[in-house]
Amino acid sequence: MSTKLYVGNLPYSADDHSLRTNFAEFGDVASAKVMMDRDSGRSKGFGFVEMGSSEQAEAAIKGLNGLSVGGRNIVVNVSRPKESTGGGYGDRGGRGGY
Repeated sequence: MSTKLYVGNLPYSADDHSLRTNFAEFGDVASAKVMMDRDSGRSKGFGFVEMGSSEQAEAAIKGLNGLSVGGRNIVVNVSRPKESTGGGYGDRGGRGGY
């Protein structure tokens, strides 16, 4: 099992420190990052946490998935690689004729 976890449905008040604090209860937190909107600087409502071991990651999922944080039930599961959306320049081979 991977040690990198996806954390969704976070309250917009969540930051890296609060994310790390919540997960530290289940073991060593290698990294904790709330994703922020580039333009507004506001939380996007999700983040990623990397735990010290797969056992700690599994314990964090069992302990935190569905837990109410800031009035929202957070989602915690194993992070999966980002899937291609099929858009962008890659499909057209370069600049797209512009």
